[in-house]
Amino acid sequence: MEAQSLEEKSPLAAGRPALPADEDLPAKLRRAAIILACGRAAATIVPVLVILLAVDRAPGWRLAGVLAVQCVTWAFGAAIGYSIGGPTLTALGPRVAVARGVLLGILLSGAAENWLPGQDISGAATLCIGVGVFAASAWWETFALEHVRPVTRLLIVGGGGAARTLIDQIGEGRGFGYQVVGVVREFEQPSAIGNAPVLGSVNELEDVIAASRPDIVVLAPGPNRPETFNRLLDAADAGFRVVELAQFYEHAYGRVPVEDLTRAWFMSVLHLYQRPYSRLTKRTVDVAGALLLLLLTLPLFPVLAFLVRLSDGPILHRQVRMGEHGRLFTMYKFRTMHADAEAHGEAVWAAEDDPRITHVGAVVRRLRLDELPQLWNVARGDMSLVGPRPERPEFLRELVSEVPYWTRRHLVKPGITGWAQVRRGYTASAAATSEKLSYDLWYIRHRSLSVDLAILLRTLVVVLSGDRSSQRIATADGEAPASLADELVAQVHRKP
Repeated sequence: MEAQSLEEKSPLAAGRPALPADEDLPAKLRRAAIILACGRAAATIVPVLVILLAVDRAPGWRLAGVLAVQCVTWAFGAAIGYSIGGPTLTALGPRVAVARGVLLGILLSGAAENWLPGQDISGAATLCIGVGVFAASAWWETFALEHVRPVTRLLIVGGGGAARTLIDQIGEGRGFGYQVVGVVREFEQPSAIGNAPVLGSVNELEDVIAASRPDIVVLAPGPNRPETFNRLLDAADAGFRVVELAQFYEHAYGRVPVEDLTRAWFMSVLHLYQRPYSRLTKRTVDVAGALLLLLLTLPLFPVLAFLVRLSDGPILHRQVRMGEHGRLFTMYKFRTMHADAEAHGEAVWAAEDDPRITHVGAVVRRLRLDELPQLWNVARGDMSLVGPRPERPEFLRELVSEVPYWTRRHLVKPGITGWAQVRRGYTASAAATSEKLSYDLWYIRHRSLSVDLAILLRTLVVVLSGDRSSQRIATADGEAPASLADELVAQVHRKP
């Protein structure tokens, strides 16, 4: 069975009724799974039927064969798209699984046209089916999130600040799809932590699990781990899953809690079983993508150069940034601030609605067109299409002193866009950079071709829609982090 999703700016998980421990929970979960599967099938098959019936003028017997083959083909592609998920991809949002199923459907439909007689479907019809299936499936996933899937019940073992932070976030509506049923203390604690009651001690863990029937047991940092593990093994028949608090943040929120991170966590980036993402594969995608985007956007360069020159100053802004392993390089972008933005020669964190931004620069920033020259940085190998945004060395001392593990983001090449950019946007201080670092570290651990493609697609959608978050906060002429969206729907899958 799949676990519930969350969206950090959604209503309270408590807005949906929780499953009482004394009800027939397995029956409810089976019923929800059946409804979810039926809805997914309908969201895939109905667009296929509607579009083919509208465009195909074949005789009845031939049309019936086309409809049957295409419905099976698209349903099979969608099923595969949903089935090969995982905590990394599902943290990117349900639309990633939907898009993956649509791409498989297009490929399988093309194969059926070549291999089976009578399957003559135009490319325009196939494209319309793909758009229809994606729209219907994305709507259904959003609807199911709110009305079909029951909340995921969390039992937190251990207290302290880390547990309280998680409880407060879920209670404030930043944990849609989750409900904290209680806390098990490892030492003497009050009767409640935030809005969550303390249900007992570690010695009573087996009885607490039997009574509260959690879906997931979250282990907060604590000293009494051997005893906790023994008690969890004794209660294993209850059918729950166990996850460390840091890993829960990774899977559910798509980030890591920097304030509670240990040095041992970084060993997971170097672990033998860490899924490899070869430098050759990433470099190939970077070069191909940069050249393609340069080719497509080249006509915009003279237009943007003319608009930038309407204000005094150079067309291109050159700025030294820190790249992979802290190496310095020169980053290029179209100038969006007045030429004297840093007249005193000191790097300055910019403010919201910064008066140094020109009128043209405000529009160019909103559409992300000022970043286009960075495609040259990608082609040269200074940057990647996807990665943490490169920071200015002038801010290094402040960031290192205020943000733990900040330099660890230099383990990979910086990018034009990235996971932190699509999740959190601009930052205006070292303190605000800490939260963005939590997303950068998630990306460093979970980076893969699928993750990169998902971030690039989300970036494209935001650019085409004209994201206003670019007007919020930046660093002087050429923000360090380029915001591309406020939030993505995050989702976690689990099995029965």
